[in-house]
Amino acid sequence: MKKMKKMKILVTGGAGFIGSNLVDVLLKQGHDVLIIDDLSTGKQSNLNPLALHYKVALHEALVEDLVEILTNVEVVYHTAALARVQPSIQDPVRYNEANVTSIVKLLTACVSAGVRRVVYSASSSAYGNATIFPTPETHFTDSLSPYGLQKYIGELYCKMYSKVYGIDTVCLRYFNIYGPRMNFEGAYKTVIGVFAEQTKNGIPMTITNDGNQRRDFTYVKDVVSANILAGNSKEKFVGDVFNIGNGGNVSINEVADMIGDEKVYGEIRLEPFETLADNNKAKAVLGWEPKGNLHRFIKEELWELDQLKNYTKKL
Repeated sequence: MKKMKKMKILVTGGAGFIGSNLVDVLLKQGHDVLIIDDLSTGKQSNLNPLALHYKVALHEALVEDLVEILTNVEVVYHTAALARVQPSIQDPVRYNEANVTSIVKLLTACVSAGVRRVVYSASSSAYGNATIFPTPETHFTDSLSPYGLQKYIGELYCKMYSKVYGIDTVCLRYFNIYGPRMNFEGAYKTVIGVFAEQTKNGIPMTITNDGNQRRDFTYVKDVVSANILAGNSKEKFVGDVFNIGNGGNVSINEVADMIGDEKVYGEIRLEPFETLADNNKAKAVLGWEPKGNLHRFIKEELWELDQLKNYTKKL
């Protein structure tokens, strides 16, 4: 087997769900890894002690300070963001600073520091209510939230910086991600986190709308694999976009049935009815192949996660 070239790599959001999983794999591959994470949503416990951590808020940082951190860095994985749709609707200005100002400052610093490639964590929420399923990258964008729009603006900045400044950029549009270190508390938890927390505490699972809406759930280890393949690819990228989704979907009702028994229906919410990735481009260009299985994860891994062990069932 060909030995992988050792690189100096920066992961923004390296204390978060996706970023911390990515950091662990990069370190196992023998790379020197730096982390930028202000711990506003990331967790100290997620930080790998073998990586050098800078507690910096990207949107507040001076570009020259970022350039200094980025000295001799070859690849940047930008996973840092204020995530989730509903909180962004409630606080669009704060989300814009975290999600748009940050990418502009980071790209500017990367150009100055001579970074070879930036791999940007984009979002399938850019599609809004898609009309083609599976949805290809060529589908029009029609974001239904500030978060979705902000992540799409980040893509446009990546493409522009490639064309104007010559830096290599690639954008990965994630579909609904689950797996180890996913959030089980606060405003940033996903539907799986909500249902698991409620079930663990003996509370009926609360479902928005009628529960028939369908989502393409994608395993975090597959997302990590896609990032590394994009970072190592010999292709020349100019803001190229790739769907990173499992390529199959299930309804929210089906997810609830996998996790527990009792369901209640509550809030009516504006959201896409269906997400389903056409992932053929990622397979063909990056050589990526998703391996995660949601049903197997829920039955075999979910209840063993450290976050869930902190919950005690209510009497």
